[in-house]
Amino acid sequence: MNTKFEAYYRGIYGSRWEGLRASLLEPMTGTAYIKGLRSPYMLDKASVLAALSLRLPPEGIMLDACAAPGGKSLVIASVMGPELRLLSNELSRERRRRLTKVLDEHLDVEVRSRVIVSGFDAAAQGGKRGEWGRFGGILLDAPCSSERHVIQNKGALEKWTPARPRFLAKRQWALLSASFRLLQRGGSLVYVTCALSPEENDGVAARLWEKYGDALMQDEVDFREGEKTQFGRILLPDRTEGMGPLYVTRFKKR
Repeated sequence: MNTKFEAYYRGIYGSRWEGLRASLLEPMTGTAYIKGLRSPYMLDKASVLAALSLRLPPEGIMLDACAAPGGKSLVIASVMGPELRLLSNELSRERRRRLTKVLDEHLDVEVRSRVIVSGFDAAAQGGKRGEWGRFGGILLDAPCSSERHVIQNKGALEKWTPARPRFLAKRQWALLSASFRLLQRGGSLVYVTCALSPEENDGVAARLWEKYGDALMQDEVDFREGEKTQFGRILLPDRTEGMGPLYVTRFKKR
């Protein structure tokens, strides 16, 4: 047992931590998503809710900024109209290969032709003025602590330190602020993590408000599963019949 890990999350969740920890060790509640697909794709029910939270414009191009392994891109592609395109982006070459395979296997030919796979660094892309305002909607499922994976993996648990959430929150902020720049006016921005730490969730969302508050509108997500936080909702497996963990918040650019 990593005592620093235990102390960190007990400090956040108090007496709830024992039950939450036990639920993280249980199998994730998956669903066979089939709507608009050639064949079912298994993913967490919470991930379906997160992907469906992105408000889709009638036309233009959207961005799934950190798309691998591809489940959320499949959900978005399954409901987007014929005048929409989706850029499914993944920086890692290995994960990008897996993403492409998932899209090829599950999307029909016409829809697949409107889903483009790319491999740029979304945080760096936000520094290019020529890219600002390019996308009508952006889903950012950011790299995060993924405590469910950590707690089930002895090696990952042994390596965990309190510096991990702090480090990841910095990367998440770089991605979220860049995504805001890449978003069109009136566009929808959904920020998602599978982290338990408020530092990676509301803490990152709060920074967006601090920097871009005058250009932001809070757009509450439509689903009511999980628990309300300051800026969004968090689905934790001890109270959602195994779904999550997943944090979701949605913004609109004025």
